[in-house]
Amino acid sequence: MTPNKIPFLDLVTPHQALEEELVAVFRQAVSKAAFIGGPMVEGFEREFGAFCDSPYCVGVASGTDAVRFALTAAGVTPGDIVVTVPMTFIATTEAISQAGARPDFVDIHETTCTMDPEKLRAYLEEQCDFNKSLNRPIHKRYGVPVSAIIPVHLYGQCADMDPILDLAAKYNLIVIEDACQAHGAEYFSRRHGCWRKAGTMSHAAAFSFYAGKNLAALGEAGAVTTNDEELAAKVRILRDHGQAKKYYHDMEGYNGRLDAIQAGFLSVKLAHLPDWNAKRRTAAARYNELLEPLGEHLALPIEPEWSRAVYHLYVVRSENRDALREHLAAAGIDSGLHYPLPLHLQKAYESYGWQPGDFRVSERLAAECLSLPMFPELTPEQQQRIAQCVSEFCLSDVKQP
Repeated sequence: MTPNKIPFLDLVTPHQALEEELVAVFRQAVSKAAFIGGPMVEGFEREFGAFCDSPYCVGVASGTDAVRFALTAAGVTPGDIVVTVPMTFIATTEAISQAGARPDFVDIHETTCTMDPEKLRAYLEEQCDFNKSLNRPIHKRYGVPVSAIIPVHLYGQCADMDPILDLAAKYNLIVIEDACQAHGAEYFSRRHGCWRKAGTMSHAAAFSFYAGKNLAALGEAGAVTTNDEELAAKVRILRDHGQAKKYYHDMEGYNGRLDAIQAGFLSVKLAHLPDWNAKRRTAAARYNELLEPLGEHLALPIEPEWSRAVYHLYVVRSENRDALREHLAAAGIDSGLHYPLPLHLQKAYESYGWQPGDFRVSERLAAECLSLPMFPELTPEQQQRIAQCVSEFCLSDVKQP
């Protein structure tokens, strides 16, 4: 980094601070030749499960594996439809396809950027018929059962889970939380009258520990959390070539194990995650204060009263998003686009026949959303400079004829 440049994400500083602890993990793995499974993996699974208030946690090779294994272990079968949102990373739908199912979409809510429960209700009531013998909705157009829902906890904020879970119970649907951006995020369940952690509200949840996440490995890693002991056992078998005991295979599985050395790194970093998340929330509050005067020209993230977000990303919206990004770049300020093209319009899914206009909220937000720098070490001075640059753009832009 140059002295005056503000990065979008700082992956250097925290690792320098933890270097000795991380090197100690490496030395332990080398000295004991403990590379696959064993105490470091089991220890991290216990620790992360406790952090999430989940009785069962299974480490896997990536967040994509976590979604795929959770779907299969929960009972999604080839040919089923799994409903999610088009405003997410493609790993969500890749995992659906890799589990043999068909992805389908409902749109997001404009204020939260997460699954809109009313649009899910409309999908189930208008696009499906309920088959009593199968005890499942059948999609009218495709003639196949809808078996599961994947709400995505986006940018570090939980989806509105109570109405989603109510619909799932009514229509006998599996719910898998995509919590890959929501380590430590909380949701106030009006139904239960308490705060609940991301990853504990459904049949199972998927977490990613990719390098840029709030809790990140030094490579690829993921985990499945669940309250269901049988489901956890199935995930353990799926991640290890379908074997519950070496060389005895109950099914065909995958090579989706969590490396021991990555589990050790994650255990070191997990101890710091509450503090890192608190610093992200502080930085988000500071952004809100600095940027609030621009509310007429810039839409800020909205955190409903039922949400305690952990701000994996701090995403603003501007009708002149691309020009704003160029203005920031010219001032030495990095930013990010999450996600500039919704999944239903990606070339990878053109055979499904989705068209522009099918999911209008996702399409509009995809053209407006800009992620500002967000990481625990972000300083007030850096945020002041970012806010000043954004303000200069917004106010000068307004003056243009």
